[in-house]
Parts: sequence; structure tokens; C-alpha cells
Amino acid sequence: MRLLKVATCNLNQWAMDFDCNLKQIKESISMAKQAGAVIRLGPELEVTGYGCEDHFLELDTVSHAWECLKDILLGDWTDGILCSIGMPVIKGSERYNCQVLCFNRKIIMIRPKMWLANDGNYRELRWFTAWKQKDQLVDFQLPIEISEHISQKSVPFGNGFIQFLDTAVAAEVCEELYSPVPPHADLALNGVEVFMNASGSHHQLRKLDIRLRAIIGATHTRGGVYMYSNHQGCDGSRLYYDGCSCIVVNGDVVAQGSQFSLKDIEIVVAQVDLDAVASLRGSISSFQEQASRKTIVPSVAVPYKLSQSFNLKMCPSSPLEIKYHCPEEEIAFGPSCWLWDYLRRSGASGFLLPLSGGADSSSVAAIVGCMCQLVVKEIANGDEKVKADAIRIGNYTDGQFPTDSREFAKRLFYTVFMGSENSSEATKSRAKVLADEIGSWHLDVSIDGVVSALLSLFQTLTGKRLRYKVDGGSNIENLGLQNIQARIRMVLAFMLASLLPWVHNKPGFYLVLGSSNVDEALRGYLTKYDCSSADINPIGSISKQDLRSFLRWAATHLGYSSLADIEAAPPTAELEPIRANYSQLDEVDMGMTYEELSVYGRLRKIFRCGPVSMFKNLCYRWGARLTPLEVADKVKHFFKYYSINRHKMTVLTPSYHAESYSPEDNRFDLRQFLYNARWPYQFRKIDELVQELDGNKVAIEEDHEKLGAISHGGGGMGVAAAGSGNPNVGI
Repeated sequence: MRLLKVATCNLNQWAMDFDCNLKQIKESISMAKQAGAVIRLGPELEVTGYGCEDHFLELDTVSHAWECLKDILLGDWTDGILCSIGMPVIKGSERYNCQVLCFNRKIIMIRPKMWLANDGNYRELRWFTAWKQKDQLVDFQLPIEISEHISQKSVPFGNGFIQFLDTAVAAEVCEELYSPVPPHADLALNGVEVFMNASGSHHQLRKLDIRLRAIIGATHTRGGVYMYSNHQGCDGSRLYYDGCSCIVVNGDVVAQGSQFSLKDIEIVVAQVDLDAVASLRGSISSFQEQASRKTIVPSVAVPYKLSQSFNLKMCPSSPLEIKYHCPEEEIAFGPSCWLWDYLRRSGASGFLLPLSGGADSSSVAAIVGCMCQLVVKEIANGDEKVKADAIRIGNYTDGQFPTDSREFAKRLFYTVFMGSENSSEATKSRAKVLADEIGSWHLDVSIDGVVSALLSLFQTLTGKRLRYKVDGGSNIENLGLQNIQARIRMVLAFMLASLLPWVHNKPGFYLVLGSSNVDEALRGYLTKYDCSSADINPIGSISKQDLRSFLRWAATHLGYSSLADIEAAPPTAELEPIRANYSQLDEVDMGMTYEELSVYGRLRKIFRCGPVSMFKNLCYRWGARLTPLEVADKVKHFFKYYSINRHKMTVLTPSYHAESYSPEDNRFDLRQFLYNARWPYQFRKIDELVQELDGNKVAIEEDHEKLGAISHGGGGMGVAAAGSGNPNVGI
């Protein structure tokens, strides 16, 4: 047996905070060495942080990365352990996303990324060049300030692997794992047994299974040890990197890290048997045949033995049952961890949430409550870093620290019910009960006085008195009256967030939380600069359907039982008067259901459908219950309101990214915001298709009638008359 102990890690790095990042890299190496590992893998671009974006274009960023690497190499960090460290490197005039492989205070090889991530949230081609020389290692001259200190002038650079005396090890970087022809395929045929994938993969609902299937598949049919490392946490943007570093042997997961955690550093260690890899490969005839005619990948020889022989004290790690979170748990834990990172790194003292008693704002409140529960739990488990942050944010003194989540919430969470004459007692009561369950500092405010003052001012200026539609007013008046209420709530929220800490002798400021979901954003069913406008929004890319499932889950698992009643209530903005014969409902206002919105969103973004393609898809999906004309009307209605409201996405509050059909304009969904909302060409094509489909339907019905008449031996003239008629009758 060739036994090898390897370590991979989740790291919570912070973009451009080199002190923080370097410290955590060193600690992770120390932890790996203490565990007895001889290989340590860190996440992609761990020195700088993955989310530096246009900071990668600054020479300072690359220079600081080299300075940090020099600090590591001058110490004993890499003694006896192969360390794969992610950082940007400039070679000639090109900038590369690289894994720098270090061992015994030397750089053994630099592996540039060959296939860059350049879709969705990723823009790597904006900052980096892909390495094009697939099977080539070239000589790279190290920066003078590095070479002088480590007595090494050059290093192999490119696509290759490291050949130790007893095994071969290679790097693969994030996106390359998912490419059509991944590098590990050729590397395996060249005898590489250990693959190290440094990744920067963000969380998205239901995404982990896709990632793990790719990792498992990498070694299931070709054998090998696959190490996967990922960032974990919010490194400064909308994304939450969800960790789940793991180690896979011959298609079996033998070690798995957490997906959601408040820890800054988490090490995942496994003891692997390299002979098991060799045995599997030797048993696969096709592998043997393809290896005999492989493309040669260059290597760097290192005269050092990594593995140990048979030893009863070193038992190989056994396969594990993979840990998956259900979508409701992902909604609870992902945004909670993201909020904690944002809170502790922003310098804020807490959060303020306009709590309406509806499903969306209640979901945000529950997520903050979950965050408080996670903090208290982690402190109880002995995490001193979380404890120190909690003491600072909660303004604890005299050695006190959080031991109860409700008490902790009281120190950092304000909720405000901003009621008007249109608000019901039911929503007011639900907001109060939920706030009590979570422990927030709750306020009940009436905005009627401010609304009346603005309406009086408007009447003085124009001589016009506004009326709601139910009282005989026009659509313009009705919308204006609703917008006044919504925007007043935004102004009041920001005023309270900045001044309430001062009122209660608390330090700092509070972040305002938004609570608009992804479906409302897609449809534009929100007022520009209302309570959807905030500092950050933890549910901004989560669908209404998923949020309602989350509320049902949280009512039991988070202990906030009032969420069950909130989920059961019909969604309403409560911006219009309630009458005996009228009650405002979201889905009626929108002219579509939230379930339909989720379908539109997925077709528009994930399946890249324009109006015509969406119509065709929905004819298949909804054809059993809707006519083509009805489907056409729904598609036109959606695209009309999507396009006239698209401008709202340019100012949408930065939101936790959780859904692949998010319409967020600034980073993820790059489409224009000025449309011809009539879509004349596209809608005309849909009309033509409807005519064609209904015409075919008429013809088919006539054929059926003809066959029926013939089978009964009569009605020939009637059939002829019907057959010669206009096939588009009734269109």
C-alpha cells in the first residue's frame, strides 16, 4: 500500500484584504501539517480573494500577491508539504489565473488556468488570458524581488504535472472540471494519480449536486484521488461561496467539508491508498488501451517520496454518505452566513427591516433570526473568532457574550411595521408576533400623517385631489397614491437605521434590509425606490414559491411558529383601501401567478427564450389546459410588463445570488433597459403561429368529421362543403 494523507480546505477570504488572506492561508497550512498531510490545496485566487474583479487589472494586486507568496516561502510553511496556492501571475504581457505549486521553500511549477469561467456571474476573460499551449511547459522568470530571496531564478510554467518518486500530482482549476474535455482526462492517462482542483464556486439553490457529480465522475471511470477546495463566505460581493471542499477516491467521497459555516478556516483531511487507484486503472481494459496511445503531457521531476508504506496506524478513509441540504435549509443558512460576513466586515452595528407581516419581509426576518442562532451555536462550539465579532457587534462589556439568540437579536436587529389606513390588523399582529419570536427590537409606526401632508402639498400645488380607483379615481391616481406610501417607507427606514442607534446609545449605524423576491423583480412589481431599495437584500434572487416552502420549514425548524400563518395568508401589498367588495391581491394586480412567473423566468434566462420561443415552449407545457391564443396572451402580457419595468433593475438593491434566472441588471443579467414594449415583430410572429395552430386544429376537426361521415355512409356533400371552407374561421 502507498498511503497518502491529503488536506483541502474551505477559506473565507476577503477580496483585497491581503493581511487577512495571508494569515488564513498560513493557518490552513499549519492545520494541514498538524494533521499529518503532505499535500495542502487552497481555493482559487486565495491570496487576493476571488472577487477582486477590476482590481485584477491593477499591477499592485499582482505585486502584493507575490509579496504574500514570498512571505510564505521564506518561512517553514512549505517544509515537507506540497502547497497549491492560487494567485494572479503576469507572464510577458499576459495576466493568468494560476495555481503556484510550492514545496520545501521552492516554487516547483506554476499552472495557469486553461479554460476560463466567462458566463453567469463570471467575467474571467475581462481580467485574465487562458493558457493556450495545452501540452507545454515553458520557462518563467520569477520577479527579481522573489528570486533574490528564495535563490530561484526561473520555474516551469504551463500545463504539466509533478512527478514524485512514488506518485504524480497535477492541478486543475475550477471551470476546467466542467469543460467538455477536462484536463484530468489526459492527465490520468499520463499516470497522474492525485488531482487538485482549486475553485471559486458560488452557491445557487440546488447546485451542489451538479458540482459533486462532476467531481465524482472525474475519477469514477478513470480512477484517481480528486481534491476539491473552495472559498466559503462573502468576499465582498453579491455571491456567497458555499465551500463543501471534498476528497474523492475512485468515485467515492471519503471526506466532505461544510457547505454553510461561520468558520473562516476549515480543513478537510483524508488518508488515501494510491494502490487502489493503480488497481482500478489496471482492471479497465479501455483505460489501458487509451493510455498506450496517450498525448504526452510534460512533467517536472521532484526526487521526493510523499507516501508511506503499509502502517496499521494509518487507516484509509472510508466512503461517506454525501451530505446535501434541502432547498429550505439552503435558503436559511446561505443568506444567514452571507449576512453575518457582510455585517462584521462592513463596520455596521446591526440591521433594520421594514416588517410588513407578509411572506417576503417575514422571510428576511427569519433569516436574520437564523443568523443569530448560528452565531450563538458557533460560540457554544468554541469558535473564538465568531465570539470576538459578536462581542464587538453586540456591544457586550465585562466579559459578556451572546448565549441566547433572542437576546443577541435584540442588540442588533430593528424591525419596523410602517402601517397606514390601508393596513390590516392581521398583518400588524403577525409582524409583532414574529418580531417577539425572533427577539428583534420592534416598532409600530403610522405613516398616515406623512402621507396626508404630501397629498395636501400636492393639492395646494395643482388643485387636484387624488382618489383611489375603488373610490372612482383613475389608474394614474391609484398608482400615485400607492407609490407615495411605498416611497415614504423607504425614506423612513433609512432615517431610522441611521438615528435609532444614536437614540439607544448604540455605536455605529444599521444596514437597511430589502425584501423583494426574484419574481417581483422580473415582473417589475415593485415601486422604484420603495422598501425594495435598501443596502442589501438576502432574498432578492429567491422565488416566491421557494420562499413559501422556506416559511413552512422555518416555522418548525427555526422555532418561529407564526411563519405558518404568514405563509398561509394571500400575498398583498396593502396599498389600496380594503372594501367589502374589494381586497388588493398581488397576483390579481400582476395579471399572473407567482408560479407562472417562475416558469417565465426560467425560460427567459436559463433556456434563453425570446417571446416566440417562450410561446412555443409553453404551448407544449400548457397546451392541455390552454388554447394557443390564451398562451399567446400570457406571453405577451409578461413581456410587456417585463420590458416596461426593466429600468428598475438598474437600481435594484444588491442581492444574495441564489437563483439562475435572477434579472439583476448590474452583474448577472446583461440586457438593455429601454425596450419597445410592444415587441411588434415578435408578437406578430406569435399571432401568425396562433393562426396556423388554430387553422390546423380546424382542419383536423374537419378531417375527423369527414371520417365520421364516411364511416356512417352519408353526409358527403356536407363534408365537401366543410372541407372547402376557410380554415381560419373563428380567428
